[in-house]
Amino acid sequence: MAHTGTTTDVLIVGAGPVGLSAAAELRRHGVRCRLVDRLPARLPYAKAVGIQPRTLELWDRMGLIRAVLEAAVPMRGQLTYVNGAEAGRLALELPPDVPYGFAALPQYETERLLEEYVAGLGTSIERGTELVSFVQDPDGVTALLRSASGFTEELRVPYLIGCDGAHSVVRKTLGLSYEGGAFPEAYMLGDVVAESGWDLPEGYALRCEHRTADGSLDDVLVCIPLPGAGRYRMSMKVPPELAEPADAARAGRPPRSASPSDGLAHGLQDGRGPELSHLQAVVDRLAPGPARLSDLRWSSVFRISHRIVGRYGEGRVFVAGDAAHIHPPTGAQGMNTGIQDAANLAWKLALVVRGEAGPALLGSYDAERRPVGEEVVGRTVRHATRGIESDADDLRTLLLREAQLLVGYRGGPLAGAAYGPVEAPQPGDLAPDCGGLDTPVAVYPLRLLDVLRDRPGHIAVLCGADATGLARAVAAARAAAGDRLPLAVVALLPREADPDVVPALGAPAYRDAAGEFARIYLPDGATGFVVRPDGQLAARFPLGATTAALTDCLTALSVPLRDPVVA
Repeated sequence: MAHTGTTTDVLIVGAGPVGLSAAAELRRHGVRCRLVDRLPARLPYAKAVGIQPRTLELWDRMGLIRAVLEAAVPMRGQLTYVNGAEAGRLALELPPDVPYGFAALPQYETERLLEEYVAGLGTSIERGTELVSFVQDPDGVTALLRSASGFTEELRVPYLIGCDGAHSVVRKTLGLSYEGGAFPEAYMLGDVVAESGWDLPEGYALRCEHRTADGSLDDVLVCIPLPGAGRYRMSMKVPPELAEPADAARAGRPPRSASPSDGLAHGLQDGRGPELSHLQAVVDRLAPGPARLSDLRWSSVFRISHRIVGRYGEGRVFVAGDAAHIHPPTGAQGMNTGIQDAANLAWKLALVVRGEAGPALLGSYDAERRPVGEEVVGRTVRHATRGIESDADDLRTLLLREAQLLVGYRGGPLAGAAYGPVEAPQPGDLAPDCGGLDTPVAVYPLRLLDVLRDRPGHIAVLCGADATGLARAVAAARAAAGDRLPLAVVALLPREADPDVVPALGAPAYRDAAGEFARIYLPDGATGFVVRPDGQLAARFPLGATTAALTDCLTALSVPLRDPVVA
């Protein structure tokens, strides 16, 4: 057995979209990490296909967005048919100031793009390498890794993140509870081409239901568009001959495969997958028009559980994604929620690893993300059993929530005091995007996302009409942060400001030429904002209180350590 000392800062177990996102964010913040996965290669399965607007915003800040936009297809809405008749049409229309819409991208493509991005930052996936066990102590984590060849390595790391799915070794080793239940029905999935006469609007999903006389659902077909002419990810109830063990037992048939060793059935199942004829039979039965299926890339039986951990970590070890929460795929919330887990945890780990914040900061990961996980699990179960119409929210609010643009941490341990109008974005909220910014040089309008892009630390956006006061606030912000907190400072002038004052401000400066920032952020006079690395607002304050506000931000991050956590 090889013994490896502390040569990396974080060990990430699991190289799906969540583990890759954690690695991407950590590397972007200058943190060394190793990324291991027990699988020998990336799986060619279109499991998670929905990409939420919030995820696209995170990828924009990373500089990954162009590659994603070139690979994805738009998700513009859904048509619903009940017993052969059109019963509803939902348009996925968001407010015009939201920069990205809903998209569809097969999981294997999402993983490819993230893998290439992470490799560009100097980290590659160690394939065929599994975590056998680990122990932790106050100073670090000792992990035992085993390669496909049987070679074992004992690795010493300061921190470990388990992104290893529903059957997470990390979660089980920590002894975390994983409470919830399971749906009795099994489903089947297929990635297939449909040559059809459906005449669906471009970018629309299709949901076809059959309901009995009493209104109960007894048959369903869901088709999600994928890149490629006529290609869909289809899901439907499984036929009896492909039923999972529990279904087989109820029917008096022998099971086709054993249940997972941990008793948890969630996601793709081992055993015989559906053939093209199985999918074709359901399409013939439920689709609104004739369609011939072909080019089946892959298929599987799929089971659904809904569970969440009692806490998102313990000591120096954390869980994220399916290792922390699983739920129905309704609304494409799972992978996107996991990616946000990774983004939330990574910047905090980076500050602690670099000695710029204390370890107490890491407790805010569970405090902020577990309530989000609970809400997502509850909502997706409700939508899966009672339909999306069971929500009392108006359509705009419902879509913003599905887009994950309403995720916030108001009242959390890192949210500063509220300031300004009640209806304005406040600490803990997502920092919304806006357009119409300009500079003295650029002759085209910019978005706030353009300003935030490729700045991995906290960003202070200071806006005011008085150039002298604004320059004073810029200097105060930099002095308050000092060398303790990575802080970029951006000055923002109102649209009526003279662009010639920009060079005197001592910071990158933009003008709110279209007035969109003022309309969306509702500054109360000269106002400052601090945007966290994950795109949430950390603080909102009058410019005269810049020093006090930045000091409060530092306090919330815990007293910085002068000695780094790792050698």
